[in-house]
Amino acid sequence: MAQLGWIAGPAVIFIFAFVTYYTSALLAACYRSGDTVKGERSYSFIGTVQSHLGGLKEKLCGLVYYLNLFGFAIGSTIAASISVMRSNCFHKKGDQNPCHMSINPYMITFGVIEIVLSQSQDFDKLQWVLIMAAVMSFTYFTIALALGIAKVAGSLTGISIGTVTQTQKIWRSFQALGVIAFAYSFAIIFIEVQDTIKSPPSEVKTMRKATLVSLAVITLLYLLCSCMAFGAFGDMAPRHLLAGFGFFNPYWLIDIANAAITIHLVGAYQVYSQPFFAFIEKHATRRFADIQFINREIEIPVPGFRPYKLCVLRMICRTIFVIVTTVISMLLPFFNEVIGLLGAMAFWPLTVYFPIEMYIAQKKIPKWSTKWLCLQILSGACLVITIAAAAGSIAGVVLNLMSSKPFSTSF
Repeated sequence: MAQLGWIAGPAVIFIFAFVTYYTSALLAACYRSGDTVKGERSYSFIGTVQSHLGGLKEKLCGLVYYLNLFGFAIGSTIAASISVMRSNCFHKKGDQNPCHMSINPYMITFGVIEIVLSQSQDFDKLQWVLIMAAVMSFTYFTIALALGIAKVAGSLTGISIGTVTQTQKIWRSFQALGVIAFAYSFAIIFIEVQDTIKSPPSEVKTMRKATLVSLAVITLLYLLCSCMAFGAFGDMAPRHLLAGFGFFNPYWLIDIANAAITIHLVGAYQVYSQPFFAFIEKHATRRFADIQFINREIEIPVPGFRPYKLCVLRMICRTIFVIVTTVISMLLPFFNEVIGLLGAMAFWPLTVYFPIEMYIAQKKIPKWSTKWLCLQILSGACLVITIAAAAGSIAGVVLNLMSSKPFSTSF
């Protein structure tokens, strides 16, 4: 909102919401190959692409898919660490001093927590994480909205030239598209979630209803929070919303909101990492099939509960994954820029292109027919938006790297 203004900001959010719902409906219809009710089920996004497209498109999808899962883990680490660091800084520095602290200790702590939680075994056993994430989302959205209602400011076209240069205005506007795209990039685990739904009614009908309700709720929350925040701060809108309220009492309310964000992202990290874990463990199992020690399970007694079975291979693979994402996060602790780039990378290929291509293949839509042309125009338009968003985000990352030192960035 701060970059796009009162007119373009809400318009872009509505456009992304509509496109996401439409392509999600197409993706839901592709869950089963052939007959949408009795056809063979798919258990993952990659499996769905394999069933309908296969070949080179499957390999390209795999590359983009796993790169995005990896990137989401990095984005979660950065966002959660910034939230905890901000709250801690407010208490130490008070309301008269700027916040200058290293983010690295918070990222390392987040990484240690994720190493422990990453030993959970199956995607379908993480329902409690999804429920917790929803509760935490409503908590910090509500607090941010309440804090923003008090003021009204902002311009029709976003941050004005003078506050930023014309070039910065262009790049930041493009980056804003990527940030909004990231907010709607849930297609990456869409099929995995759909695979947990029981039928009848058909998974397609249930998923379409769930998607419509979810998108309506989150779009309303996005609009309320972004509009109130821009109204509260105008050209001085902070990159991290709660940071703008950080030096205002009551501190405890800001702490609750930051804690909710952190808890949400701790769980989200796990949910989005599960498909990546399954991928690396599948290949590692094949590679080290003859090494008995790595593939064994160790029973760890848990008082009052059944013994926990710790798989050595799973522990090694997931620990390495968390360490690598944490180190990269420490190298690139630039929240908006990284989030914008992740949104650009995920939106067109996974939310738009592959669902459209799979739907065309499943329904056998004739090439150059009216429906085929409309779908291709939609895909092409989203590709242009994605390229612009990626360019703006990459420019932001480059500029930040030029002014920062590895492992020593402070806020």
